[in-house]
Amino acid sequence: MKKTLLFGLTFVLLAGVCSLAAQDEKPRLGVLRFTNQTSAGWWSASVGDELSDMLASELFSTKAFQVLERKEIDSVLYEQDFSQTERVSQATKVRMGKMKGAQYLVAGTVSAYEEQTRETGGGVSLGPISLGGKKDKTYIAVDLKVIDSETGEIVDTRTIEAEAGGLGLGGGLSLGSFSIHGSDSQKTPTGKAIRACVIYCSEYLACSLVKGQDAPCMKKWDKMEEKRRERTKGAIDIK
Repeated sequence: MKKTLLFGLTFVLLAGVCSLAAQDEKPRLGVLRFTNQTSAGWWSASVGDELSDMLASELFSTKAFQVLERKEIDSVLYEQDFSQTERVSQATKVRMGKMKGAQYLVAGTVSAYEEQTRETGGGVSLGPISLGGKKDKTYIAVDLKVIDSETGEIVDTRTIEAEAGGLGLGGGLSLGSFSIHGSDSQKTPTGKAIRACVIYCSEYLACSLVKGQDAPCMKKWDKMEEKRRERTKGAIDIK
C-alpha cells in the first residue's frame, strides 16, 4: 500500500515538474531572410542575410527565445550525416533526431527608407585631400511578420520604425579623375537607424510572443503604432 502511494505521489510530482518545464520553455524562433521594397542604395544581394543574422543575434540577446539556425541548415545536416560515417569516432558521433523545430518563423521586409543629406559648410582642402562637414538624417521602417510553422497562419504583424541623425565629417582623396571615399556604416546615421530598428524588432517580439498581447509592455508598442498610423495618414489630404 505504502509503495503504491509513494509511486503515485512520485508520478504526480514528476508530471507537475514536466508541466512547469513545458510552460517555461522559451518560444523557438527561426529568422527568415529579409526582403527589400525600397530603392535604398545600400541594399545588395547579401544585405538580406546580414539583416537576418543581425535580428537573430538581437533576439538571442533578449534571452527570451530559443533562436534556431536556419540559414546554415544545410551545413548542419551535412555535419550530422558525416558524423554517422565510420570516419568519426563512436564517442563523438552526433545523435540524430535531436534538432528542434521552430514554433514561429519571423520574416522582415524593409518597407520604407528615407535619407536626407546636406552640406554644413566649413570644408577644408589641402592639395588633393579634402574634408567637409555634412549632416545626415535617416529613417527606416521594417514590416515584421510572424508565421506559425505548424499552421502556416500569420499570428502577428507590426511595422517598426527608427530614425537617426548626426553630424559627420566626410573625407576623400582625389587624384585626377580617381577618388576614394572612406565610410564606417556603424557610425553613420544609416547604420545607426538600421541597428536601432532591428533592436526594436527584437524587443517588440519579446513582448508580443513571450509576455502576450495583453501584457503591460504592449501599451508602449500600441501607442507607437497609433502615432505611426496617424502620421502616415497625415501625409496625404483626402477630400
